Amino acid sequence: MKVEVKFFTSLREITGKKVDEIQLQNTVTVDELLTLLSEKYGKNFREYIYNKKGDVQGFLSFLVNGKNINIMQGFDTKLQENDVVAILPPVGGG
Repeated sequence: MKVEVKFFTSLREITGKKVDEIQLQNTVTVDELLTLLSEKYGKNFREYIYNKKGDVQGFLSFLVNGKNINIMQGFDTKLQENDVVAILPPVGGG
């Protein structure tokens, strides 16, 4: 199974990529995908995504196919073949 992950701002710098295609053996949740990405990209990625308690940073937004995971099953949202996951930083404005 293949999913696409889109990175923005700081994560783009950390990963060196705008987009990464991830090949998965089984269906995974958003939470499991973040664990896999943390293993792939290492300490800087992990520290950006997770706080010191190991919880996902509250300022990040996660979209699957353009829908916020908060209106789905949150981090338990199961990913399907060809899903596109976007990890968005906080948005400032004025």
